[in-house]
Amino acid sequence: MPRDGVLLLLDRDGTLIEDTGYPNDPAAVRLIPNAATAVRELVGRGFVPAVVSNQSGLARGKISPEQAVAVHERFVELFAAESGVRLPCFYCPHGPDDGCDCRKPRTGLLKHAAESLDMVGRPAVMIGDKPSDVEAGRAFEATAFLLRPDTGWPEILHALGDFA
Repeated sequence: MPRDGVLLLLDRDGTLIEDTGYPNDPAAVRLIPNAATAVRELVGRGFVPAVVSNQSGLARGKISPEQAVAVHERFVELFAAESGVRLPCFYCPHGPDDGCDCRKPRTGLLKHAAESLDMVGRPAVMIGDKPSDVEAGRAFEATAFLLRPDTGWPEILHALGDFA
């Protein structure tokens, strides 16, 4: 039986943490201003969050698996400390030419998150900083938002005012 609430699918780099290209240094992980507070507020409204993130740096040889794990652990630590929320995270390690179903804008990663969280068939929202995030969200039949650098999280919170 699906859980109540709205599935909140979140890109990571450029949405929750600063996008540094191919993140390989945990010391360089910085949260996007207002992201942790906004996610905490959305969880309080009944949203069920999950991170869905392309990490093609692995396939491209730009980052090692150990670096990816270290960056992930630092992100989880910082985000939980600031928000009080532990985010389940789902990553696609493939490159753009690998033809996998999990790389956004395809929907495999979003489907996997929904299944893992028992949220299949529930309303969903996708928030990301790239057109491929929005495209994936729409293909998944989620309400999709492009996080704009000038207005960012306050605009998203306002737009989701009565959603849940």
